[in-house]
Amino acid sequence: MRITKEKKQENHDRIVTIASEMFRDRGFDGVGVADLMERAGLTHGGFYNHFKSKEALIAEASIKGFIETGTRYADHDIADVIDAYISRAHRDARGLGCPAAALSGEAARLPEDARAVFREGIAGLVAALESRLVAHQAVGNDARAQAINLLAKAVGAIVLSRACPDTSALADEILDACRADSHAVLKSRT
Repeated sequence: MRITKEKKQENHDRIVTIASEMFRDRGFDGVGVADLMERAGLTHGGFYNHFKSKEALIAEASIKGFIETGTRYADHDIADVIDAYISRAHRDARGLGCPAAALSGEAARLPEDARAVFREGIAGLVAALESRLVAHQAVGNDARAQAINLLAKAVGAIVLSRACPDTSALADEILDACRADSHAVLKSRT
């Protein structure tokens, strides 16, 4: 039985959405094609009707994750972005969080074309932060360098906090210290 182009696209989009969340939650190697397709309500064999490889899906799912992250913070002031990103809520919502914080370590071992997706996603986050810094008038000599520094600190805070046990006081201390320092940098630039 053949499906319509619309239904095929709907299935494709559902696979990408589910994969994006699962990859951020479990990592690229922690998600098997069979498990993913079962969760999408589709057959394992149907995967290759949508993607030439798991790496192709990784690229699409990562793009989706970066778009979601950019959209989530699009209407926020820089101070609100800091509070929302460097938070326990972001830390604990691994599958819905930023791909940079969830998957950068794994992305470094991917083929060049998949790593290019991360380069573009991270560049988009830097550009968004840079524009918010300019709008906030928190610009010293180089808004881009400040945006890179802020993103690296925010991603690092989430990564290190996630590495600690959930009940560890250090997990929250890392978030608190990096969030406070990011706000202090903003205040010193205005």
